[in-house]
Amino acid sequence: MKNTDQLKKGIQSQNQEFRRYEQVKKDQNYYLSEQPDEEAFDNDFEIKTIDFSLLIDDNPRFVAELGSALSDIGFAIITNHGIDQNMYHKCEQKIIEFFESITLDDKMKYEARRFGSVNQGYFPIKSTTIIHPDLVEGWVFCRRAFDMDNGTDYQESEFWPGPGFEPIFRKVVLAHEKLILPLMQSMLVYLGEDPHLYDKKLTKTNFGFRLNYYPPLSQKQLDSGGGRMLGHEDIDLFTILPSQRVEGLQILNRKNMKWVRLNPKFGDIILNTGDYMQLISNDIFPSTTHRVSRPIDPTLKNKTRISFPMAVYVWEDEKLEVLPNINNPKYAPIRAEKFHTSITSKYYGDDYSKNVK
Repeated sequence: MKNTDQLKKGIQSQNQEFRRYEQVKKDQNYYLSEQPDEEAFDNDFEIKTIDFSLLIDDNPRFVAELGSALSDIGFAIITNHGIDQNMYHKCEQKIIEFFESITLDDKMKYEARRFGSVNQGYFPIKSTTIIHPDLVEGWVFCRRAFDMDNGTDYQESEFWPGPGFEPIFRKVVLAHEKLILPLMQSMLVYLGEDPHLYDKKLTKTNFGFRLNYYPPLSQKQLDSGGGRMLGHEDIDLFTILPSQRVEGLQILNRKNMKWVRLNPKFGDIILNTGDYMQLISNDIFPSTTHRVSRPIDPTLKNKTRISFPMAVYVWEDEKLEVLPNINNPKYAPIRAEKFHTSITSKYYGDDYSKNVK
């Protein structure tokens, strides 16, 4: 567990202090926590919004627009994706019930630990990492936590502290899972690759479905220097994130080192690429820095913020390597679990990747 000195250091730390853990190129330099007196915002840059119905109609514009957005900044907003907004409403309400109805003692029975590549389970507030006091409670569920295949040996209580939650969240996971292959195929086409190269790897693949519960911000928390979620890059191929009601998501524009505020309409999906994708695309699709800030609107500081990103991985034994049609690869092939745990050791300690080959 982290101590007070680590937390204090985390508030003043910059990402390059942890550069030795990174497995892909990240030259950008930023504070993990918000530094209002030292940061600038890019109010002119706009993350591209892309109509998913273009893909359904087999319109090549979707591939071109998605690839352009991701190669530009690693983020895109997907609209008209066909997922019922009422399901998102219900999911938000269920997340609030999940965190507010379960006692801390019961939550701690599921405290996060590594299983395969991913730290899975419950993260108390200020405990998402050992290097930064994030003002969020989190809970990560991977594929094995869901009764995805009606397995006879599935035990709900092994992963869930109460009944009635898994079926609700499984509906969201299954809806997002239908987007994985179309999105990946589109990215591969943009990169000049066989669109079906990853079909097998991403069929019933591993994922991390994270529930985030950001409680209302007290003045003490606002004065503490801790952010809602530290500046970071995702480690996955890509993340599917339904937009939130309470603002706060910010993206670092590497071209000018200014932060971009992102607040699309409710129900749209925010898509971003991660470290896995930066490696296989040979840096064409960057793993872009983002964070969750305190809201600008003062009336929203007293509101609970909810999010439920789904990070798309490959299984641990898969090999990550630069796509075969890309010339002059910058990265050597590496086993996915080794790649993943080497990076996340910066968050959980050097023992996290111990004995991983």
